[in-house]
Amino acid sequence: MEFNAVYHQASDNYCYPLNEDELIINIKTGYDVKRVNIILGDPFAAGILGGGEHWNGKKEAIVFKKRLKNQQWWTTTVRPEYKRLKYYFELETDEEHWFYFEDGFVSSEQMQLEGRSRQCFVFPWMNPCDVPRTPSWVNDTVWYQIFPDRFCNGNHENDPVDVVPWRNQGSVKNEECFGGDFDGIISKLDYLKNLGINGIYLTPINESPSNHKYDTTDYTKIDPRFGDEETFRTLVKEAHNRGIRVMLDGVFNHCGYYFKPWQDVLAKGPESEYYDWFMINTWPLDFEHGAAKNKEFYTFAFFDNMPKLNTSNPAVRKYFIDICANWVEDYGIDGLRLDVANEVSHLFCKELRTRIKSINPDVYILGEIWHNALPWLRGDEFDAVMNYPLGQSIKDFWIDKSLTNDDFEYTINRCYTSYMQQTNDVLFNLLDSHDTKRLRSDVKNLDEYFAQIAALFAMPGSPCIYYGTEIALEGSYDPDCRRCMPWDDIEAGKYKDRMNIIATLIALRHKEPLLKSRNFHFPNDYAKHKRVIQFQKVDWPDCYVEVIINCCEEDVEIPMEGEILLGRHYIDSTLLSNGILIRKIKR
Repeated sequence: MEFNAVYHQASDNYCYPLNEDELIINIKTGYDVKRVNIILGDPFAAGILGGGEHWNGKKEAIVFKKRLKNQQWWTTTVRPEYKRLKYYFELETDEEHWFYFEDGFVSSEQMQLEGRSRQCFVFPWMNPCDVPRTPSWVNDTVWYQIFPDRFCNGNHENDPVDVVPWRNQGSVKNEECFGGDFDGIISKLDYLKNLGINGIYLTPINESPSNHKYDTTDYTKIDPRFGDEETFRTLVKEAHNRGIRVMLDGVFNHCGYYFKPWQDVLAKGPESEYYDWFMINTWPLDFEHGAAKNKEFYTFAFFDNMPKLNTSNPAVRKYFIDICANWVEDYGIDGLRLDVANEVSHLFCKELRTRIKSINPDVYILGEIWHNALPWLRGDEFDAVMNYPLGQSIKDFWIDKSLTNDDFEYTINRCYTSYMQQTNDVLFNLLDSHDTKRLRSDVKNLDEYFAQIAALFAMPGSPCIYYGTEIALEGSYDPDCRRCMPWDDIEAGKYKDRMNIIATLIALRHKEPLLKSRNFHFPNDYAKHKRVIQFQKVDWPDCYVEVIINCCEEDVEIPMEGEILLGRHYIDSTLLSNGILIRKIKR
């Protein structure tokens, strides 16, 4: 047996309570393992531990599994009668038979030895307050990310003195401000509602000298170029009136150069009361020769004008958590995204969650983390993270034509075995953002473009489109990915067909509950066509939803069956190249 491929721990995404009654247990094995059983029972079924008891558990088969690149992921759900569980595994290959305990592997012969110690896995107790909980509304949400300065200018009275005329076509520069504001967003809320959007995520809105606002000057003030507090309250109110939630962006890893505490430090040095608000190693700072790169102080990346905040400092934590609490209480926001969340202290994130959830348990707390984020997703920090690994897995499949449907299955399964199911339900799924190239710039074929979006919309979690995705707006890396929204062309009907496709996908996501389901599998009915994606959403016993996307260069025969929910380039049982078929089939 491939012993090195086998892994389990009685915590994190391998063993956790789904709710107060159900415990999910997962184990990884190699492909040589054909059968897995779990032997389980109450830890005290045979008496007090250490009392010479002879414990025997009940054997149950684990039948559900997902394929990974080099391993299999086996999963089962159990209901411990007394809220605690003791267990071990039985593993069978075609030729071998082993038992897997916390302290290692035991052969069948060793299992018969009287008195030999064997350390079972134990889940001690399913405390209700320890059950990871995420906001249920997020799974029903389709997000729309807005970069305010480039979305819509609705009030020219608050334009900056150096405002640049709106540019309906072409690239933009980092130093340019186009005057997009809250009034502009308010004027387009009906547009978003008609598109099917029911959640908007705004990049930072606090006072800052830049157009992007990630270099905050004053966290207590809204940038006057966007509007004032009352206008923002109106935006939230009008969005809520249309069933649209609002999420703000919090930048607490670093601040801007003109943040008053940092200015106080620059003026007073170690004598400043704010000196310990930042991570300064030596003083004075030599900005002329790259203070950050010389490790004189820490910053965001190596930008000397973005000093890193010391979120290990209790005063810093209190200051910024108070800011967030005010956003929730005063503005009534529904979500909070933390920028560069993986560099903020875990203690900050834990205290933030406690405070915010005490005000509104349903607030969505999202972290910007680009890699595996399990340490932040144990139920006491974030509800979810931006699911960049999923987006990249989808895009990679279309970019790299050597990848097969097996490869697609492996990477998707990897994304959804990394975290707990509660987290999977509310992952923030995206294909592009203000930090990446736009999808359209990587995909010149519009059929391929919409196929990728269709795949995204069928995945567990909460999909997000970046403003302009609905018209296939182009844009290379920052700042080109932050182009102005071409409202003149949109209102003239230039992009009507593209918008209709996106609106159809959004409507289908809202209408069909199975598309939002966490449960899916890859049946591989069309395995001979190596680039046909096929997966099924399987929450209900009487039916399932099937998604088939033909990424081959040739057409593929797909027999007519069930109710067609979306058929793009599906003609007479033939799914054309880059065609999409979503259908509902009764068992």
